[in-house]
Amino acid sequence: MTYGTSLYALRERAQLKPGETLAVLGASGGTGLAAIEIGKLMGARVIACASSDEKLAVAREHGADETVNYAGENLRDALRRLGGEHGIDVVYDPVGGPYAEPAVRSLAWLGRYLVVGFTAGEIPNLPLNLVLLKSCDIRGVFWGSWGKREPRALRALLTDIVRWCAEGKLKVHVHAVYPLAEIVTALGVIADRKVIGKIVLRL
Repeated sequence: MTYGTSLYALRERAQLKPGETLAVLGASGGTGLAAIEIGKLMGARVIACASSDEKLAVAREHGADETVNYAGENLRDALRRLGGEHGIDVVYDPVGGPYAEPAVRSLAWLGRYLVVGFTAGEIPNLPLNLVLLKSCDIRGVFWGSWGKREPRALRALLTDIVRWCAEGKLKVHVHAVYPLAEIVTALGVIADRKVIGKIVLRL
C-alpha cells in the first residue's frame, strides 16, 4: 500500500523528473519513507521533513539528501533555504494541517503539490492565489481508486515494486510487531505519533 501510493504519486501524478527537488512531509511514516526511496530511484534530490531528529535520522538511512525538523524550524524558511531561488519542484504531503500552506509557498514555478492525506487531522484551506502566482498544480493522490479504474496500469506499477524489492532497492522499516491481542496498544503508539515506518500485527 505505501509503496504503491508513493510510486503512483511520484510517477503518475507528479511526473517527477531526474534532477528535480522533492520535499517529503511526514517523511518517517510508511508512505513518507517509501516516497524517499522511490524519489531517489527516480533520480530526484530528496528533502525529508519530519517532527524529530530521530525520525529524520531514519529518513537519511532510507536515502534522504537533506532534512528539515519542522518542530524546531519554520518549514517555509527551511524549504526556501534548501530550494534556493528555483524552489521545490514537488511536495509529497500525507500530513496536511498547518504544513500545507508553507509547503505550497515553497513550490517552484510549475511545481506540483501532492495531496496524499491528512494525518495532522486538519484539512487545510489553501489560498488559491498561490496557485495562480506560481502557475503550480495541486494534484490529488487516490491510488486505490486509480487502481480500480486502471487495472493494467496498476499491475505494471506493482510489477516494478516487486522487481525493486527483489533487487534490494526497497527496504521497509518495521517499527514494531504486535500480536493481534495487543491491537489497542499498537493503535495507541500510532496515535501518539511515535511510529517510524509501519506497525505489523501478527495473528
